[in-house]
Amino acid sequence: MSQHIEHLETALAPYRQQLSKHPLYVALRRPNAVRMFMEEHVFAVWDFMSLLKGLQRGLTCVDIPWKPTKNPVTRRFINEIVLGEESDLDQDGIPNSHFEMYINAMNQVGANTQIVMQLVNDPNWKSNIPTLPIQDTTKEFMQFTFSVLEENQLHTIASAFTYGREDLIPDMFIEIVKESEKASDVSYSKFIWYLERHIEIDGDDHGPTSLKMIEELCGDDVQKWREVTEIAVLSMQKRIRLWDGIAEKIQAEC
Repeated sequence: MSQHIEHLETALAPYRQQLSKHPLYVALRRPNAVRMFMEEHVFAVWDFMSLLKGLQRGLTCVDIPWKPTKNPVTRRFINEIVLGEESDLDQDGIPNSHFEMYINAMNQVGANTQIVMQLVNDPNWKSNIPTLPIQDTTKEFMQFTFSVLEENQLHTIASAFTYGREDLIPDMFIEIVKESEKASDVSYSKFIWYLERHIEIDGDDHGPTSLKMIEELCGDDVQKWREVTEIAVLSMQKRIRLWDGIAEKIQAEC
């Protein structure tokens, strides 16, 4: 691990600690809480895919005629990640994006997918985010993501992509979902598989690859590393706020 990454990880350590002990995990033990969690968290799964596309657009050639992009190393990094995130194999061996897997998991437990699918297919999606019947903190999370994309700086997009995502879900979360499954007559198998798969590839493949991508994009540019750290911290803070909002909703409605 490079010195720059070590400094970045040190700056993020307090936020990781805060997330690992978040009250959301206690709230999730309430009846129907996992379903309510999924109905908010799915928006973070969706905007993650948009960050992925922002990186692919900037690091590979998606135009006609094709021409080689500047850095073949980062080109390979992002193509590897795109393959896994957009065309992974689900628990039945069927190719699907992780977003579509999440939607399938929501359908299995009877969660409402109508709101997120309307947004995905809405030509005016951006202007309509504030009107969605979801938590304000979920809207803030998405708006932060798309503000990073609008700035179109590849190193900060990579930072938002890498930090504050599914690698922050502790093993305890999966155990809570399994307990909820045992206490109900609904199968959570698709959601459990999604969580375990995402944690597996973030730890073994996409996480390390994303860090290498950030190192390639920043090099020894001190200003870029400063900006990467700033966006990483903000990403963590927005994830904490997202968790806050979901916990408040569960406590109010369950």
